[in-house]
Amino acid sequence: MIQSGKKVSLEYTVFLADGTQIDSNVGEDPLVFVLGSNQVFPALEEALLGLKVGDTKQVTLKAEEAYGPVVPDAYKEVDLETVPEPYRFAGAVLGIQDPSGGVYPIRVHEINEQKAVLDFNHPLAGHALRFDVKVVQVGE
Repeated sequence: MIQSGKKVSLEYTVFLADGTQIDSNVGEDPLVFVLGSNQVFPALEEALLGLKVGDTKQVTLKAEEAYGPVVPDAYKEVDLETVPEPYRFAGAVLGIQDPSGGVYPIRVHEINEQKAVLDFNHPLAGHALRFDVKVVQVGE
């Protein structure tokens, strides 16, 4: 049974509120994490408590429980020259490396003659997410 501190292996499929599938690991390696270690969204962890191997569950997270709301201050205007030419169109996604080696996506929101408006919000900010999960394994 899933409880705090247990190692959990899950199959999952993630959908937007309109039913668009955005991610899945079904047929691949399961997601493995320790419940309570903040490796997945806390609201998702809470919804998994008490499930057993073989159990399935549908969990919907509000935007605030997932990647958060869209933050208006996360839009920044920059000189057009700072955006590489192949990415100078609305909707382009740039990958910026953070100090820990991860890549953070930044979306081009708008382009005009001299400036670009970049959106530093997570691409899924402002979206509710539905997780269809299946418990594959629960360990120590």
